[in-house]
Amino acid sequence: MFRKQSLSGYTPALPGIAQKTLVHGDKTLMTEFRLEQGSKLPKHAHPHEQTGYLVKGRIRLTIGAEEFDVLSGDSWCIPGGVEHGAEILEDAVAIEVFAPVREDYLPKGSAGERRS
Repeated sequence: MFRKQSLSGYTPALPGIAQKTLVHGDKTLMTEFRLEQGSKLPKHAHPHEQTGYLVKGRIRLTIGAEEFDVLSGDSWCIPGGVEHGAEILEDAVAIEVFAPVREDYLPKGSAGERRS
């Protein structure tokens, strides 16, 4: 699968948080998050391993019992089933990869389609 960069296709996830699935394969899915200063991602957990990279901005990331001040260029890995959340300290962009594929993040019409 190949996708060209586009400014369209973002959907609201929570107030101040928009997301767009960039590409996906059989085992991984990559999502871009645009995060507005002052917004919060409540603590939650899911079975997917989640690796991320902060492209720009600053966030405070909680993974389990640990808290991290994350700056652009920093990265993380959250094991499946571990509670995590974030506070957005300044406007930010993050790229995250989920494994296995998060079916709830697949663009409409993508579930079960052949990926190449």
